[in-house]
Amino acid sequence: MRLFIAFALLLVFTYPAHAQKFEYGKYEDVKDVKKVEWVAAAEAGVLFTTGNSETTSGTAGVKASRKSGDNKFSVEGSAAYAKSDLRVIQDLNGNGMIDNASEITSVPSITAETLYGKLRYDRYFTELNSLFLAFVASRDLPGGKEAVLGGQIGYSRSLYKSKTAQTTGEFGYDYAHEDPVAPGPALSIHSLRAFVGHHATMTEGADLDASAELLSNLNRETLPTHKDGGTFEDTRLNIKLAISAKIGVNLAFQAALEAHYDHRPPILGIKNLAMDFTPEASKLDTLMKASFIYTFVGAKK
Repeated sequence: MRLFIAFALLLVFTYPAHAQKFEYGKYEDVKDVKKVEWVAAAEAGVLFTTGNSETTSGTAGVKASRKSGDNKFSVEGSAAYAKSDLRVIQDLNGNGMIDNASEITSVPSITAETLYGKLRYDRYFTELNSLFLAFVASRDLPGGKEAVLGGQIGYSRSLYKSKTAQTTGEFGYDYAHEDPVAPGPALSIHSLRAFVGHHATMTEGADLDASAELLSNLNRETLPTHKDGGTFEDTRLNIKLAISAKIGVNLAFQAALEAHYDHRPPILGIKNLAMDFTPEASKLDTLMKASFIYTFVGAKK
């Protein structure tokens, strides 16, 4: 069944496709739009192994946008999941040795379960300047975050532009309401936000997209880990790097790397912790993925 699912997904994503790029607001998206346009794209990547190593992992994402005049509405979502069956030993008779197959068992372990969604509105005033408003939701169970809900508002400006590259910067405010996996109160985080995104065409049919987002808290936080939650102590950095390439005329393949750093991470997302034991989750999370991109809706100007 796993092989059948993997083969079916491969067939789906080898139909005509266009490379999906990391997108940030830019004036070129709307300046020549005379009518309402819709564009949507989806991506997916899967991995199954059986036998001596049993793993199931997958990534998926979707992006859609609606352009009309100087206004742009966009939505994006992504998910990552990984599960492994690990073989462990149980010395049932206590003789210090493994005597038979009954003393070797498999224990399932979820090593990744993240969700992310964003709804954004951009209003362009000039070729270089715009304002934006966004609503964000996410989830990272191994990282100790049951649910994160919030919003962003700010100013965006085109910093550099050439025939093959463009760099955009954003500055503004971010709010996040964070519910932890471990028992404890939720956090309300008010932060300054700075962002820079760069897109470049390396060669014909191959694109590079890179971005960095910095968030740092303005309010004092009472952290369940008992660390210092003063102003600018809960600093977070999100970095993304993606290279997409067309295979043939329409098929697109993308390789991407994400790194997420949290200077004040929540309590580690595991069960049955003692009341006085509050271990921190890892400060750095990384994700590497390879996926096929399929554009299933497109409207031309």
